[in-house]
Amino acid sequence: MDWSRTDNFMGALSAGWGGPAGVHISPRRAFRSARGLGRGSDDHILCFYTVLFIMHPLSLPSGVAAAVWQGDALPGAGEAPVCPTGFAALDALLPGGGWPCQGLSEILLPAWGLAECRLTAPALSRALAGDGRGKAVLFIGSPEPPHLPGWRAAGLTAASMVWVDTARPEQRLWATEQALHCPQVAAVLLWLPPGRGQTVGLRRLQVHSLQGRRPVFMFRPLAAQAESSPAPLRLALEASRPLALVLRLLKRRGPAHELPIELPTGPEGLGEVLAHKLAARAASPAVSSELSDVCPPLLARPVPRPGLHVVAG
Repeated sequence: MDWSRTDNFMGALSAGWGGPAGVHISPRRAFRSARGLGRGSDDHILCFYTVLFIMHPLSLPSGVAAAVWQGDALPGAGEAPVCPTGFAALDALLPGGGWPCQGLSEILLPAWGLAECRLTAPALSRALAGDGRGKAVLFIGSPEPPHLPGWRAAGLTAASMVWVDTARPEQRLWATEQALHCPQVAAVLLWLPPGRGQTVGLRRLQVHSLQGRRPVFMFRPLAAQAESSPAPLRLALEASRPLALVLRLLKRRGPAHELPIELPTGPEGLGEVLAHKLAARAASPAVSSELSDVCPPLLARPVPRPGLHVVAG
C-alpha cells in the first residue's frame, strides 16, 4: 500500500472533524479523496470502508455491546477461568482477578530461587483443593529439587509434587506440552534457560495451554524481557526481600500499568516481631555469637526428600 497517499487521504478526513459536535465530512470530498488513491487498489478499498465507518458508526445491540471487550479496559471476573494469586494487590491488576488458567503466565527473574515458591504457592495450594484433589503439580527443569519443607509449609505435599529433571530446553518444552494434556496435572511450573530458537516452542506451548484449565507458570531470565513472548501475562521481579516481593507488570490483557507492585509474603505482624528481635540481637553480641555457632550445623545437613516423585530426562 502507498501509505503516503493514504496519509494524505486521512488528512483530508481529519480536516472535517468539527469539535464536540462530532464528525462533519463532506461525502463528495471524502469519496473524491478515496477515488484519487486508485480505483480497485487496496488503498482505495481501505479508505472506502473507513469513510463508511466514520459516517455510519456501527451500533450493536445492548447484549452484544456488553460482551465486546475494549482494549483499554481490564477484563472482569468470569470472562476467563482464573486462579486467585493469594495477593489482593495483584489480583486487582490481573485480568479476571487471578492467574490465567488458559494461557501462559511468564515470570522473569534476575536469578533462580528468588520468588518462585512465595509467588506461586498460594495459587498452587488452591489448584490442589476441590477438583484438584489427588492431582499433581509438575516442576519441570527446576535448577534444584523442590524444597519440601518450604512447599509443605505453603500447603503442598510430597505426594502432589513431581520433579521432571531435564536440562535441555527442547526437552522441557516437550515435557510441558505433554503435561498440559494430562488430566491428572493441576498446575505446571517450567524453568526455561536462555537460548535461541525457542520462539516456535513457546508459541506451541501457548496454544496448548489454551486447551486446558490449569495455571501454567514459566520462569525465564530477566534478560528475556527484551524478547517477544506469546504469553498473555508477563511479570518481572524487581526486588526480593525477606518479607516482600516487588514486581513490574510488563504485559497483560488491558491497559498498561507502570507502577511497581509490592506484595507482602510473610505472616501479618511478622515484620514488627523480626525487627524487634533483630534489634535485641544487635544489642546482645553474646546471643548473636551463640546463634551463629548453632545455625551452621543445622543448615549444613541435607534436607531429606521422602516421597518426592522424580522423573529424569
